Amino acid sequence: MTAPSAVLREMRWWDIAPVLELEHELFPEDAWSAGMFWSELAHARGPRATRRYVVAEDPESGRLVGYAGLAASGDLGDVQTIAAAKDQWGTGLGARLLTELLRAATAFECAEVLLEVRVDNTRAQRLYERFGFEPIGFRRGYYQPGNVDALVMRLTDPARTPAPTAPADPADPADPTPETPETPEHPESSETHG
Repeated sequence: MTAPSAVLREMRWWDIAPVLELEHELFPEDAWSAGMFWSELAHARGPRATRRYVVAEDPESGRLVGYAGLAASGDLGDVQTIAAAKDQWGTGLGARLLTELLRAATAFECAEVLLEVRVDNTRAQRLYERFGFEPIGFRRGYYQPGNVDALVMRLTDPARTPAPTAPADPADPADPTPETPETPEHPESSETHG
């Protein structure tokens, strides 16, 4: 029998501690701080909200197995972070999280969505490409302290984005995880921190 899939819900302040545990496990060199998450969540509710953060929770254990966030400014959305626990790779969770962020971008009336992803994270790049994101440039040395370049990707008109063009391959542990940001100005996606 297959385990039930993770439930997506709005991220709240009490999720910061378990999200940080996952963040440090997945991005040990450039993990976000608690303050960065607090700052993002401060802009995620109310009539002037400009952020959407979600977590993925295992319905049986209550364990958080993923999280993602989007910032909106004018007609531009920016994937700040997206990550799935290693035991969730290949389950389609990364695609579900990204779908939720694109729904939020549509609700924020974003005309395009940007993200940064490590140049060496081909798993995440393939996920984004399936959703229609296209490479538009690089940010040299973006991920510190490792001095790893970021590939900048863009999706135009997220409201018209269909489901990913190819289903996740359960044998490919890559489906998932975009990365996370190093600094608040540089959120990320699947190590999207950026």
